[in-house]
Amino acid sequence: MAKMTDEMITAFRSGRIFPMATASKDGEPNVAPMGSVFVRDPGTIWIGDQFMKTTIGNLTENPRACLYVWGPGIKGCYKVKGDITIKKKGKDYETMKEEVAKAKPGLICRSLLVMKVTEVYECMPGDHAGDQLI
Repeated sequence: MAKMTDEMITAFRSGRIFPMATASKDGEPNVAPMGSVFVRDPGTIWIGDQFMKTTIGNLTENPRACLYVWGPGIKGCYKVKGDITIKKKGKDYETMKEEVAKAKPGLICRSLLVMKVTEVYECMPGDHAGDQLI
C-alpha cells in the first residue's frame, strides 16, 4: 500500500467531485463522478456508493480503480490508483452511511468502497506529466 503525501490529502479535501474510472473483466471502461470521497488515512480512501450500477458491476469483476483529483480550489493534479473492497455491512459501512447522511441529507449510502492506494501519478501539464509520484 502506498501512502499519500500531505499535499495529496489536502487536494482531496479541497475537491468536491472526483471522476473514478473502472473497467469490467473484459476491459469495458466506465467513468463516473464521485461526490462522497473521504481520505481515512494516507493509504486509504472511502467512497460512498449512492447510485453506482456499472461501477459496482465492474468492481465486482475487476477490483481496480483510478480516481482523478483536480478542479477549482485544488492545488495540484493527481491520478490515484488502488484496489477496491466493497462493504455492505459492518462498522466501517455504518460509519460511512452516517457520514454520507450528515454531508448530504437525503442520500442513502448503499455500500462503502474502500480503496487501498497503490500508486499516485502527476497530472499537471509539463515535463513531469504522467510521472509516478508514489
